[in-house]
Amino acid sequence: MADKKLPFTKNQMLQIIKSYPTPFHIYDEKAIINNARRLKNAFKDIVGFKEYFAIKALPNPYIVKILRNEGFGADCSSLPELLLAEKVGISGEDTMFSSNDTPAEELIKAKQLGAIINLDDISLIPFL
Repeated sequence: MADKKLPFTKNQMLQIIKSYPTPFHIYDEKAIINNARRLKNAFKDIVGFKEYFAIKALPNPYIVKILRNEGFGADCSSLPELLLAEKVGISGEDTMFSSNDTPAEELIKAKQLGAIINLDDISLIPFL
């Protein structure tokens, strides 16, 4: 595994701490983009392959937007996740909606967005 280096110096970190209260998260946009491109490259020979980022893993609109710009879709499992995806410009078949014990309003929103809907219960087919 490659050595990991922080994208800032100790002095820069001390300045950040003075400006922003803790706790906070710092993300390395360059590393996120590079990893997204490496993942896409690994599957480039599979026709029709599309990566859907699980918003529940990191519901940060800035990160989701970065991944959208790299061609990723959004994997959503709730109404707030659908709304976040919509806000950053992800809709249609770029949205995968998979959930359990799903309220009707969430299925309606997923359908309005044109999402791919993954049902966990065959009894929901007539409703859709």
